[in-house]
Amino acid sequence: MSTPEHLTDSPFLAACRGEVASRVPVWFMRQAGRSLPEYKAIRGSGSILDAIADADLSTEITLQPVNRYGVDAAILYSDIVVPAWAVGFGIDVVPGVGPVAENPFRSRADLDRLRPMDPDADTPFVLETVRNLVADLKVPLIGFAGAPFTVASYLIEGRPSKNYAHSKSMMHAEPQLFFDLLDMLADLAIVSLRSQVEAGASAVQLFDSWAGALSPAEYATHVLPHSQKVLEGVADLGVPRIHFGVGTGELLSLMSTAGVEVMGVDWRVPLDEARRRIGPGIAVQGNLDPARVHAGWEVAEAGTREVLKANGGEPGHIFNLGHGVWPELDPEVLEKVVELVHTEGQTSPAS
Repeated sequence: MSTPEHLTDSPFLAACRGEVASRVPVWFMRQAGRSLPEYKAIRGSGSILDAIADADLSTEITLQPVNRYGVDAAILYSDIVVPAWAVGFGIDVVPGVGPVAENPFRSRADLDRLRPMDPDADTPFVLETVRNLVADLKVPLIGFAGAPFTVASYLIEGRPSKNYAHSKSMMHAEPQLFFDLLDMLADLAIVSLRSQVEAGASAVQLFDSWAGALSPAEYATHVLPHSQKVLEGVADLGVPRIHFGVGTGELLSLMSTAGVEVMGVDWRVPLDEARRRIGPGIAVQGNLDPARVHAGWEVAEAGTREVLKANGGEPGHIFNLGHGVWPELDPEVLEKVVELVHTEGQTSPAS
């Protein structure tokens, strides 16, 4: 799809393409909501899914961090379990806990609880939110989906997990069932991402947040093919594709083969080392430790400069946190991080 004229010079999109940008672009994962007082003032009570289903509310929440921080991209206010929720699997997002399935996925019969998604019928509120945002935004909008493994881990475990015991047990003991589940979730992610781009999103990010729980061999055999299916399923749309996981330093070289323009990097691997593992031709996104922001401006300032130094002025760098914004982070510190990156972040032509 063609880039809207007013986004032609977007530093974010230039960086996604590995080009020299006018400045190092910055946005923050989970920038919409969480720590913002203006978010808390309008969010209301109840499940986040109720807020997501309100297109006007989701639009305003998505715009809030762009207006406050002056970031170079917006990310849709949504959740990775929306497609599974929309087709009736039976999952909710419980405040203070995360995604919870009262009846977790445990057997082949549970595949019947998933079905193909029709975005116009099942998630019209998402499409309305995207269209609202594209009409208002002067920066690109990032659409997103959960990678099949991460979404599957919530469906199988029934809630956030520290060891993913049920998921990994199924992966090894019932590999065909595990494959079939991830394959269905890949189809849901493709349909969801395509609908967001067709409604106007300028880039997409695939969150495989919990892939770091896997060994490289497990990831390559049981997970990579499904993530690759998703990313290849949107390749013809011509928008940048970003891939991200937490604790995935040992998986970066594998994840980067899934078909991406940008690899997200958490805080555990310096960007220069990440680039070496990822290889040429792929931009990087990251990777300030959120804890450095939590520690106050002086610590965040030093950490921001360390990230910029590790990138070494290479083009194709999108500044971000190494994971999402914590609810307790000070928005004023994040504002200063954006200002510092815009002021001191420099890119130079690739040698």
